[in-house]
Amino acid sequence: MTVKALTFRTNESEIADIKKIASMFHMSVSKVIRKAVSEYIDRKKQSPIYRLANVEEASPEESEEILAMIENMTDDDWETASTKHFEVDV
Repeated sequence: MTVKALTFRTNESEIADIKKIASMFHMSVSKVIRKAVSEYIDRKKQSPIYRLANVEEASPEESEEILAMIENMTDDDWETASTKHFEVDV
């Protein structure tokens, strides 16, 4: 894997916190940031939004099967058992 540099901006308070954490845990500032970014990405990849965005298209046969299942659904099938609200942060 190729490692590349990236520049970003943040406020002084966050910089101070990053430096304090790095010092307390005997890590470099870069390592703290890399770990934070990695953990954030891992969490986001578990999001339904991310997972749905990466679904491959269904084959024509799968599409026909799905449409047939939808057409045969009753009103009871369409009842919502529960709803879940997802918080989306950017």
